[in-house]
Amino acid sequence: MLPDDLLALAKDIAVEAGELLLAKRPARPEVIDTKSSPTDVVTALDRETEDLIRARIKAVRPGDAILGEEGGDVPGQGRVRWVVDPIDGTVNFLYGLPAWAISIGVEVDGEIVAGVVNAVPMGELYTAVKGGGAWLAGERLHCNTGVPLDRALIATGFGYAASRRVVQAEVLTQVLPRVRDIRRGGSCAVDLCSVAAGRVDGYYERGTQYWDHAAGGLVAAEAGARIGGLRGKPYNPELTICAAPGLFEELHDLLAALDPERDAPTGA
Repeated sequence: MLPDDLLALAKDIAVEAGELLLAKRPARPEVIDTKSSPTDVVTALDRETEDLIRARIKAVRPGDAILGEEGGDVPGQGRVRWVVDPIDGTVNFLYGLPAWAISIGVEVDGEIVAGVVNAVPMGELYTAVKGGGAWLAGERLHCNTGVPLDRALIATGFGYAASRRVVQAEVLTQVLPRVRDIRRGGSCAVDLCSVAAGRVDGYYERGTQYWDHAAGGLVAAEAGARIGGLRGKPYNPELTICAAPGLFEELHDLLAALDPERDAPTGA
């Protein structure tokens, strides 16, 4: 199957999943479980939505592997793997804030070649195919270019463990005076799409997982942004940085000097 065909299927599934969430979301969704900490929550609709996405994929492509935030990694027999976050920004979803999304990325031979981010409350469906650009509502996206660090609007996010937040707060106090301002949206996928759409100039965060940024990372890259980790590493759970070339390097160098890939000692 060609990347465009994989994208078409991912779009259809992301739209259907978004309709389910809009139809079933109560005034205050119930927390049914936690992950890394008591504030890192799972709702029943996280799991129901991922179950729907998995079922729709398997109905059309039964041999494909699927990696999902809630259901783990299910091996397949072919070259294709789907990377699914049923609700990226679950705390926003829980509180009725609009920055949450369904994220579906599709790998072929380990490389993301298609991605969809359905920012459901915003009514925005971001799509990208490797080498084919990033798109929203029929318009090709281009990240902001030529923005120096001291004029850059930078998005970021925070982890759930207190020991990590201590360090993230320390880093933030050093970044904030060096940039135009900071935005904290609460969804990695939406933040990356915001870089692609020029709504922020850059983004960095420690602690994001592959399913958080698989689709949004492709959207940002296809909009002209550079995405990576520290010192030439690919973007990873230790740190993800995204911005146009030029700003990426400035932001990278600022962060590298602050040693952001650490946690405070327990009890600090």
